Amino acid sequence: MNDTDPTLPAGAPLPPDELGRRLTEVFDLVGPLYRRALRKVEQGEAVEGASVGVRSVLDLLRRKGDMTVPQLSRIQALSRQFVQRMVNEAAAHGWVEIVPNPAHQRSSLIRITGEGRSLIAAVLDREHTLNREVGGELTDAEVRACVRVLTEMLRTFDHVEVDD
Repeated sequence: MNDTDPTLPAGAPLPPDELGRRLTEVFDLVGPLYRRALRKVEQGEAVEGASVGVRSVLDLLRRKGDMTVPQLSRIQALSRQFVQRMVNEAAAHGWVEIVPNPAHQRSSLIRITGEGRSLIAAVLDREHTLNREVGGELTDAEVRACVRVLTEMLRTFDHVEVDD
């Protein structure tokens, strides 16, 4: 049986109305979690020197390789202007470099530097240490389910345009 509707067998998909109500609970938790996590990352800015926005750009470049500002902004659902400011900040510190894009002359590629890789590694190590403190004896299956749910929720809003 499931927690909300005893007539549904365990593992059965929720009906749309019930799913909508339950996912509202998730949104109600994700907002405060996101804001608190950002504050914690910002506290680390004094240590590493990277703002939350720069941290996001560096991590994305670390994971996906060279990208253009429009690509970075689309993936992060942020305005191009904001991402450009973060790229400029990172470039001023030597954490990224702006290189010609053979596929598009007007949209340069942003490439993480060795110094940028070192910085994001330090940030991620600090975040990993904090995340190790999460309690609840969570299982791999629970974390996988959480990631699956959040991925589906994010996919629902893929069509939403970000203001430029």
